[in-house]
Order: sequence, then structure tokens, then C-alpha cells
Amino acid sequence: MKPAPTDPQTVAEAAALLDRGELCAFATETVYGLGADATNSDAVLKIYETKGRPRFNPLISHCADRAMAERFGDFPPLALRLADAFWPGPLTLVVPLKPDAGLSDLVTAGLDTVGLRVPAHPMARDLIAALGRPVAAPSANPSGKLSPTTADHVRTAFVGAVPVLGGGPCQSGLESTIVAVTDDTVTQLRAGALARQDIETVLGYPIAIAAPNAAITAPGMLKSHYAPNAALRLNAATPQRNEAYLAFGSEPKGFSGPMLNLSPSRDLREAARNLFSHLACLDSEGTKAIAVAPIPHDGLGEAINDRLERAAAPRT
Repeated sequence: MKPAPTDPQTVAEAAALLDRGELCAFATETVYGLGADATNSDAVLKIYETKGRPRFNPLISHCADRAMAERFGDFPPLALRLADAFWPGPLTLVVPLKPDAGLSDLVTAGLDTVGLRVPAHPMARDLIAALGRPVAAPSANPSGKLSPTTADHVRTAFVGAVPVLGGGPCQSGLESTIVAVTDDTVTQLRAGALARQDIETVLGYPIAIAAPNAAITAPGMLKSHYAPNAALRLNAATPQRNEAYLAFGSEPKGFSGPMLNLSPSRDLREAARNLFSHLACLDSEGTKAIAVAPIPHDGLGEAINDRLERAAAPRT
């Protein structure tokens, strides 16, 4: 049996792992990512193999700064405007891939576009800068399962088989918002930790939203995704017998089963931060079903409901 890897204790140790073509999970402000050198196809292939991820599902390349991102993508003026407003931060921009940019074709899934992001977590940027190349990093979990927001979530998900550079609990708790940018159009491909309304405020007009059956051009567009082992029942005002309950705001009186509250004060930012960790905790109770309270769709509620709907979709 292959021995369990040793977790790197410093950014330099983690960068050395990536430079050798190995995987290393690391913290961002959104969720923990399963990182590999985005220019090394053998390393990127390990991401797909380790996660069990479909290879038609592209990956986000994380960059240390905008200058690094512009080496790999062509940024139309609208994309530059959004990068200036929200980077570093939880926004992924899908832009045309520069010819001969040097990224692995496995990162882009053979598309002529690339998803690029500059994370807000200082340790993540330090890691990418130390490597000197973009880091491909989907969420550090088996494909389709709950995204990890702590180092221990990663260790549990992969049974200690993936080295982890710990960086504390993730502050956002939801993956990045993904938008595709052309010369004159911005389209949200995935709702995420940056509310769509914030993007629209910067642009001064509403943006398009990708159709539910749109071709997969970015992560997080699979219908069934982010799922716990337990079945989910959404928009449940009260739990049924033998269900666990994920509350939001008020809690049902007299319920004695497993229950956690995303935000007693109905704060959507707090709810987003707690979503995956609370689902993981309830799932660990061994319950067969989790009822989830109604969540408003405004602001970050759009992303929270997106994750819940994909988690509740029929498993494929």
C-alpha cells in the first residue's frame, strides 16, 4: 500500500510538490482546491483521476495576479473592468485562450476559452507565485460530493491520500462565481460567492444567465453536483420524521432530531459560509434524508439555492 503523503508545512514545500507534478490541496477564500500545475498535463490528469471527474468538465486556473492571468487569456475591456473591480476575489472570468499559451488541454477540456481567477486568500496567491505558473484547482473533493471548507474535510474526503496545505476555514464557503466575457456580453455560467447583483452594479446593467441545458463550458454546470450521501428535500418549512433539518432563521418547535442552522439571523453571507460544512456535519450523522428550509433567492441566495438544487438532483 502506498504510504499516506505528508502535509506540507510551508508554502515553499507545497510549491515544490506542485513543481514535481504532484497534487496539493490548499485553502482559498471560497473552498479548498485540489491543485496541480496547470501547464503539466500529467499533473492535471491526476486531478481528474483523484476526483473521478469527467474530462469534459474544464478546470479553473488560479493566478497570482492579473499580469499572470493575462499571459494565458485574452481579456476584452469588459473582462478587464471586472478584474479591476473584483480581483483578487471569488470571480472566475472565462475569456478566449491565448494561442500557444502553454496551459494543458486538459485544463480547458479542449475548448478555446479558459477560466481564470486570482484568489483573495494570501496563502493561495503566495503558493501560485512561488510556483510561477497557474494552478488548476477544482474543489478538493470526490466529483459530485460536498465541497470542503476546512483542511480536515479534504483529509476525510480522500482518506488522507492527498497532501493539504492548511490555511484555516474558508471565509466564503461557496465556490467562485463564473462569468463568460466576450467583447460586448457578460454571461453568468455559475452563481457563486460573488452576488450577480454586485457584478451588475459595476457594469450598470443586467447580465445574461446561462440556460440550464447550456453546453458545459465551466465547472459547476453539471445538473447533479455538490451532493451529500443523504437525500435532500428542499423548501421544507418543517422536517418529517427521521429527517435531519437544515434550518435558516427560525427553527421548528418540538423537533428533537439532528438540526443545524445556516444562520439564525437570516444572514445570507453566514449561510453561504456554513452551507457545505453544515451539510457535511448532518450527513455524518448517518441520516438518510435532510430537509432544508426555504432560502431567499436574492443576493447570495441565488448561489446557495443553485448548490442545493444540484445537490438534490437525481444522482447520475
